[in-house]
Amino acid sequence: MWDYPRPPAVQPSTEHVVVRLGTRVVVDTRRALRVLETSHPPTYYLPLADVADGALVAADAPTTVCEFKGRATYLDVVGQDADGGPLVERAAAWTYPDPTPAFRVLGGHIALYPGRMTRCTVDGEPVLAQAGDFYGGWRTSRVVGPFKGEAGTRGW
Repeated sequence: MWDYPRPPAVQPSTEHVVVRLGTRVVVDTRRALRVLETSHPPTYYLPLADVADGALVAADAPTTVCEFKGRATYLDVVGQDADGGPLVERAAAWTYPDPTPAFRVLGGHIALYPGRMTRCTVDGEPVLAQAGDFYGGWRTSRVVGPFKGEAGTRGW
């Protein structure tokens, strides 16, 4: 969204957010935070308290740094396949264990790549992932692009 701010803004949300990996609901919450940043669809940050037990495992992945939020660490997301076995998406979620003071509210929350999950919904609407393998934006019918990550946006 081009009217979203830079630096990003954090907005509490009471929307019903459900994330599934395989047959398992890994997150079900009405206490998400939406991070709104210029040229991106919102990224949803979900309370760790609303994540299913055992659905997150520390990932063997390097950390990254956001100029606004701080250092991110990555997590594997563990769902369930149709036969009841584990289904793992490596480094598909991230968190800021010690966010910068301006983004302290993100502590105790995770974000994840919706395109790497089986299904993510916001108030029952299926989410489309933001294009690109780095961005974690959640596209719904309420947000209009173009968005960073789509063809022709390199260098934005």
